[in-house]
Order: sequence, then structure tokens, then C-alpha cells
Amino acid sequence: MTMVDPELEAVRSGDEKVFEELTRRHYPAMLRIAMAYVRDREAADDVIQEAWLTFWRTLDRFEGRSSLRTWLFGILTNLARARRRRESRFISFTSLFELAAPSRGPTVNPRRFGVDDRWQAPPSSWSQLPENVLESQETLAEVKAAIDMLPPKLREVIVLRDVAGLSSDEVCDLLAISPSNQRVRLHRARAAVRQKLEDALA
Repeated sequence: MTMVDPELEAVRSGDEKVFEELTRRHYPAMLRIAMAYVRDREAADDVIQEAWLTFWRTLDRFEGRSSLRTWLFGILTNLARARRRRESRFISFTSLFELAAPSRGPTVNPRRFGVDDRWQAPPSSWSQLPENVLESQETLAEVKAAIDMLPPKLREVIVLRDVAGLSSDEVCDLLAISPSNQRVRLHRARAAVRQKLEDALA
């Protein structure tokens, strides 16, 4: 049985205050998602505006089988992907990454493990690094660059989980993938980003 969402019903009835609250609440996450796909803030805001227009045009088709947020973010993700494809007329970060690593090797260097598959050389701890280093614009730029270099299927999972803050169930619904597939993609993405940051902060 499908549950009636009071917020959805209020939006459908034309309640402007509820809609304004909806846009205010979801804007930060929507901006983070869009920025993971497009080149700049202006383009991201264009995608977000287009997502809300699509939301309005297709509101009557929403049947409540997923959460309203998952449905909205699905619209946004599809539009952001399309925008990225249109903008990728030159070699993208992903293409450069794939050219640099034509064959996919292990996510983590095997030399870090012993014969029993336990960590022999665990990842270095960042706990001793000054907080201002971890939160600096340079570090945030390294994180974004590392995410940009991921193959699309890994990039979208880490963006949705770790950047936008969606749950694993929401990501599985949004991307139509199994929980195990989502876990594998997220692990590979996090490991690749961490390796890039280790190299940058070494």
C-alpha cells in the first residue's frame, strides 16, 4: 500500500510555502550533485532549475513508489548527466583517467597486504594532520579532482552517498542497482579517492 505524503499533496495543491521549503531544504544537496557533473556553479544552477521545472511538469506521474527526494534527485542526476555529455566535447577527466590506466587493476596496492590478506602497510592516518589542512580549499579541490577522475559508475555512487548524503537504499533505487553492486562501487570509489589524497597529502 502506497503511503500518502502530506508534503507532496500540499505541493500538488499549489501550496507555495511548502514548495519554497522543499526547494530550500534540497538545494544544498542538489547543488553538490550537480557540481559533480558540470563545470561551474552557473551550469549547476541551470541544471537545478531545469530539474524543478521537470519536477513540476511530471508531478502528476509520481506514484510514490520511492521517496519524493529520491525521485527529485533522479530527475536532477539524469539532467546533470545529459549536460555533462553535451559539455564533454574535449577529452574529459574520465577519459584521461582511462587512458592513463587502460586496464583496471586492484583498488588498493596488493603490496599493502600479507599472505593472510591482512593489512601489512595500512593507509596512513590523517589524524595528525592539522584540521586547516584537511578543510583547506586545496584539499577540497583535490577531493573534487579525484572524484572527477573516477569512471562514471563509480563517480555517481560516491557523489550520491558521500557528497549528497543519500542512503544506500536511496542510491540503489535511484540507479537501479543491487545493494551488493552499490557497495562494490562505493568501496572502489572511496579507495581510489583516498589514494589520490594520500599522494597529495604525503
